[in-house]
Amino acid sequence: MEGKASLLDNMIGVGDMVLLEPLSEDSFLENLKKRFDHNEIYTYIGSVVISMNPYRSLPIYTPEKVEEYRNRNFYELSPHIYALADEAYRSLRDQDKDQCILITGESGAGKTEASKLVMSYVAAVCGKGQEVNKVKEQLLQSNPVLEAFGNAKTVRNDNSSRFGKYMDIEFDFKGDPLGGVISNYLLEKSRVVKQPRGERNFHVFYQLLSGASDETLKKLKLDRDVSKYNYLCLDSASVSGVDDAANFRTVRNAMQIVGFMEDEVQSVLQLVAAVLKLGNIEFKPESRSNGLDESRVKDKNDLKEMCELLGIEQSVLERAFSYRTVEAKSEKVSTTLNVAQAYYARDALAKNLYSRLFSWLVTRINGSIKAQAKTRHKVMGVLDIYGFEIFEDNSFEQFIINYCNEKLQQIFIELTLREEQEEYIREGIEWTNIEYFNNAVICDLMENNQNGILAMLDEECLRPGTVTDETFLDKLNTICAEHQHFESRLSKNSKFLTDHSLPHNCFRIQHYAGKVLYRVEGFVDKNNDLLYRDLSQAMYKANHNLIKQLFPEGSPAKINLKRPPTAGFQFKASVGTLMRNLQTKNPNYIRCIKPNDKKASHIFTESLVCHQVRYLGLMENVRVRRAGYAFRQAYEPCLERYKMLCKKTWPHWKGPARQGVEVLMADLKVPAEEYSYGRSKIFIRNPRTLFFLEERRRQCLQDLAALIQKIYRGWKCRRQFLLMKKSQVVVAAWYRRYAQEKKYKKIKRATTVMQSYARGWQARKLLRQLKHQKRCEEAATTIAAYWHGTQARMELRRLKEEVRNKHAVTVIWAYWQGTKARRELRRLKEEARRKHAVAVIWAYWQGLKVRREYRKFFRANAGKKIYNFTVQRIIQKYFLNLRKNLPSMSPIDKSWPTRPYSFLDGVHTELRRIFHLWRCKKYRSQFTEEKKAVYEEKLEASKLFKDRKALYPSSVSQSFKGDYLEINKNPKYQKLHSAVDEKVLLADTISKINRANGKGTPRIFLLTKKSVVLADQKTGQVKASVPLLDLASVSVSKQSDGFFALKLKEGSASAVKGDFLLSSERLIEIITKLYRLSAANAERVPLSVDISDEFLVQFKTDKVCVKFIQGSPRNGNSASCKRKNNRLLEVSVPSTP
Repeated sequence: MEGKASLLDNMIGVGDMVLLEPLSEDSFLENLKKRFDHNEIYTYIGSVVISMNPYRSLPIYTPEKVEEYRNRNFYELSPHIYALADEAYRSLRDQDKDQCILITGESGAGKTEASKLVMSYVAAVCGKGQEVNKVKEQLLQSNPVLEAFGNAKTVRNDNSSRFGKYMDIEFDFKGDPLGGVISNYLLEKSRVVKQPRGERNFHVFYQLLSGASDETLKKLKLDRDVSKYNYLCLDSASVSGVDDAANFRTVRNAMQIVGFMEDEVQSVLQLVAAVLKLGNIEFKPESRSNGLDESRVKDKNDLKEMCELLGIEQSVLERAFSYRTVEAKSEKVSTTLNVAQAYYARDALAKNLYSRLFSWLVTRINGSIKAQAKTRHKVMGVLDIYGFEIFEDNSFEQFIINYCNEKLQQIFIELTLREEQEEYIREGIEWTNIEYFNNAVICDLMENNQNGILAMLDEECLRPGTVTDETFLDKLNTICAEHQHFESRLSKNSKFLTDHSLPHNCFRIQHYAGKVLYRVEGFVDKNNDLLYRDLSQAMYKANHNLIKQLFPEGSPAKINLKRPPTAGFQFKASVGTLMRNLQTKNPNYIRCIKPNDKKASHIFTESLVCHQVRYLGLMENVRVRRAGYAFRQAYEPCLERYKMLCKKTWPHWKGPARQGVEVLMADLKVPAEEYSYGRSKIFIRNPRTLFFLEERRRQCLQDLAALIQKIYRGWKCRRQFLLMKKSQVVVAAWYRRYAQEKKYKKIKRATTVMQSYARGWQARKLLRQLKHQKRCEEAATTIAAYWHGTQARMELRRLKEEVRNKHAVTVIWAYWQGTKARRELRRLKEEARRKHAVAVIWAYWQGLKVRREYRKFFRANAGKKIYNFTVQRIIQKYFLNLRKNLPSMSPIDKSWPTRPYSFLDGVHTELRRIFHLWRCKKYRSQFTEEKKAVYEEKLEASKLFKDRKALYPSSVSQSFKGDYLEINKNPKYQKLHSAVDEKVLLADTISKINRANGKGTPRIFLLTKKSVVLADQKTGQVKASVPLLDLASVSVSKQSDGFFALKLKEGSASAVKGDFLLSSERLIEIITKLYRLSAANAERVPLSVDISDEFLVQFKTDKVCVKFIQGSPRNGNSASCKRKNNRLLEVSVPSTP
């Protein structure tokens, strides 16, 4: 039997609506609802698949499901979109028939998802390989790119396709994909500039603002805030469950897989950003001298940024928004645009820019995915196009969309009937004419070249003079008044004059799906779809390669005065091409239905579904299918399914399958008018006949199941008995064997015990004998060993005694020889001492004789020579000792060796002076120029302040660093350093004394070669700059304080605010540097330094006395200044211990 459920087994409701009995609209809806409630979203009408949108994920698209439907008969398994995709793919691969899959339904019914499922199934079941996988991946990844740029959120669908897409997938002879070609139809470009409430613009705008990096947005001159762009609807900026940032990354990755270069991606993003910027351009009226209004751009910032993105001169685009040039033959007329016309031009440019970008994307994708081989290919087309639309306010877009659906319905009816007729003819069944509603009359009303609505709209657009929507409606009322499917209140047909549901500015068409009311407003403008030539030429002048490709008509070399074709004409031609393409292929249909308007799962709105069933013509489709024969099946599967109903065919039929089916039907006594025999199939006219066969089959299967159960149970019982019998024999045999083995082991064990006892007694007896013999042998050996040991010990004692006697003699002899040697040594030493004493006495005697002999010759000069010799030896010894005891090379080392004799006092002092000078010279030779300058300053400070200023001794050990703030390196003072042009010799923080209260304010003190600068410590702002030539003198006290006054020359520019009273811990260094700078200047007298405990300071016009007194410490050990009166500042200096 079959392993998997077929179309007729365990089905919820009826899987194929052709078999629905009784057939009515209520039963049709009830069957759909029943299956929908049990998550059965697919239902057949013959070979047509009805798909209900579940609005949630279902576990029916797994790889296991793909394998389950792979290479299976269409009706073999339960209804599924995979079954239709597999049937189409196998027909293309095995029968070499080009296929097309037509997916229709209204917005939100799941058409886009259905097309994805078809493509993913085909990609899964076709061949494998690196090149094939690459082609499949490119075909699949083209969907995210087109969805981002062509889909938008509407009130009915969060991912609604706002364009029609037809993809031809090309296969080789093996069924492996080679590439594809995508065609797009009627992008809803009006959505770019305006969206209905509750809807969004195209996805790509929101994805770009949410998912692009900050760096990318900065390059595109965009802000992440959606509210800053007029073209983006704010009330639906975000969609629940949709991650725009993640989708942007998906689109970028898909573009890379499809084959977009990085510079192409950047160009596309720049155009998207330019559209957003274009929407922010606003205009204001400006009156001219002739009384006409002229438009001007309000804020040129967005215009400037857009021009920078596209590489357009701002003045060129600005003029194109303000003027329009009309050319007629050789004449050019330039007219100004008012504000309304400027806004129209802006929106027209935005719509054309985005629409042409979308068309370029489709062309670019086709360039990447098209088949490279030039041989003939098998083709499978997938059509995902907008469904029939009936809104409260229907305009030109809905008219065009519904026209396309009328054409699809027409070709659906024609192809369905043709398929039925061809199958009847192929099987040799007599064809009966089927009556059905032919919507060709509606299509003729809309597309007739003479009196069709589209033709009249084009004629009205091309007519000279004033053309409005009202004149177009008047023409319709005149020509189409008598048409049975056209209704207008202003037509000559009197029956609509009192129809208040039909406004005056509207007309109504009775489509196959129902009546639709169209508002005529905007028909003419939308059909014209005009873009002023000035804007096209401005776009062509852009320094942007992609823009030049999108606006080729702007090229001066291609000026064409011919009016471009209208939008209606272009769409009619595209639909005609599509229809001709579809008629060359074998059609497969997927009808998508939306169960509710809330986009929620588990909700089935019968009125909404009924409306869709009607306008999709599903009931009519069922009637057409059932007008001939409701069910048909090949002979082999039919015989295999129903052979158990006849004894002649059960269990095996050995003849041809058709004969077996004939025997079966004759045995069941089915009326002959209920079925017919074709060449390869049996055709059943009425579903009741099929249900009768199914019911008989179900009963027979129950009987067969009972018979199989009975036989199986008997077989099982017999098998159990035989198994138990066999088991009893085996158990008895094993038990007897076990009992005999046990008895044998018992006898064997007893025998072994007796043998062990006997062997033990014999072994013990033999052991006793061997032990006695061994003891006798061991006793003799022991006695012999003791005797030999006694003899050996006696011999050893004799030898030791002999050795001891020999050693005693040797020791006595050694002692005696030592005594003799020591006596001889003492005798020789005594003899040597006597000989030495004689030699010494003899030497003294010889010397005495010599001195007595020669004294008479040297008595006169001996004293002087001895004296000179003695002095020379003393001086030599003095210099040698001095060389050994020289002090260190430090100039401050005052140590010096003591003189040994008083007559060397002068030499000793001079040598000390010479050594000190030489040491100082050596020390000075090590100085750098900077160090020399420091010591020179120290020397100058000594001359100025030594013994005059109590602060001086503490400054001696401090080095004069100069730049204590590191003003050249510290970035905090970079501004201050740039304000001072000269090199800074000294930089330190000091206190400026306020004459009003005696308190100090921190200031930065800078000293250069030409001036003294005081600046604010926090901000670095220069407060005062005094040239050195304006300094008259400096006054300080004798105390240990750091106060000093800079007195300025009277009449100088710096003396306007008076003298400066300052305080610093580095007073000695500051005044020394000031003094040296003034002394180095040959043009002026050196700076006067006054040291006194009381001096006058000029503050503006008043002179104030500064008086220094000894006082107790207050602020630590620092001096404090206090104002006594208007003429006296008293500085209290702590007394030094």
